[in-house]
Amino acid sequence: MGEAREQAMAGTRPTVAATRRGWLGGLAGMLAGAAAGAGTARAEAWPVRPVRWVVPYPPGGPTDILARIVAAGLADSLGQPFVVENRGGGSGVIGMQEVARAAPDGGTFMVNASAQAIVPHFQPNMPVDALADFTPVTNIAAVPLILVVTPGLPARSVAELVAYARANPGRLSFASSSTGAAPHLAGELFRRMTGTDLVHVPYRGSGPAIQDLIAGNVQLMFDSLPSSAAAVRAGQIRALAVTTAHRVAAFPDLPTVAEAGVPGYEIATWYGIWGPARVPPAIVSRLRDAVARVVALPETRARLDALGAEPVADTPGHFAAFVRAEYDRWGRLVREAGLRLE
Repeated sequence: MGEAREQAMAGTRPTVAATRRGWLGGLAGMLAGAAAGAGTARAEAWPVRPVRWVVPYPPGGPTDILARIVAAGLADSLGQPFVVENRGGGSGVIGMQEVARAAPDGGTFMVNASAQAIVPHFQPNMPVDALADFTPVTNIAAVPLILVVTPGLPARSVAELVAYARANPGRLSFASSSTGAAPHLAGELFRRMTGTDLVHVPYRGSGPAIQDLIAGNVQLMFDSLPSSAAAVRAGQIRALAVTTAHRVAAFPDLPTVAEAGVPGYEIATWYGIWGPARVPPAIVSRLRDAVARVVALPETRARLDALGAEPVADTPGHFAAFVRAEYDRWGRLVREAGLRLE
């Protein structure tokens, strides 16, 4: 009878094993909650030391200039230095490697241009994956490209340029700052969408290309607006259109390529921020919000306006989707056009 009573009571009270499981489950929940709280606290305190701000190009270029503008604002906003490190070489690949190998603790980030989504298609054996090896944070700004021609070319509009190129197949050359950069792909996109036969001539930077354009050694060029603006205003080269979806404040009377006769044409150089893969989302969010505050400051807006840059500061999720779309878009163009490094 004692045994029967014990069995009956066992059905109404927890066993030792069940009690132990419940206690362990409660402890696990407490530890998980503490870890989450600690992670949030760390993100709220971030950064607690100087942040490496890697630019995968030499000093002085547009990516470097923009990165330094934002770095200065972030240092004031977040209370720690954002130390610019220029890791040029390999069309940005050396700097990308540096960041991909860094610890995902919020101590290292990279500012790169749209080349992040373009260069991989020209270098199939890249040592890093431009998508999987990085954490997208936000795009900072977009800079329009401008279609400019040598003064001796008898074309004063996009329509006239297309007509002249079709009448003279293979006789017009378009310059670019380098193979695989946005100005190169802008020319290739224009060539394909207009059915014209244009010859690509790559240079080492915009400066030499513009000088040859002024001299008439090449006939047209898609260039970053800031680097061509002075020559346009001086009458040394002629501007026909901007490549963005809307007109720009610096040249309000200049049409877009799309409205000037090539519907659907759109391209800009954009600049963004990435960390190594697996940076905690709370740190990513804190950095993105700080960037949004910085680019909204009047003094920052004035400096961006001087570069012809339009601030963006999108959310990490939207930026990741945008980068993926750009990666796919330019990958298709490179494959279909059979483009190679020159």
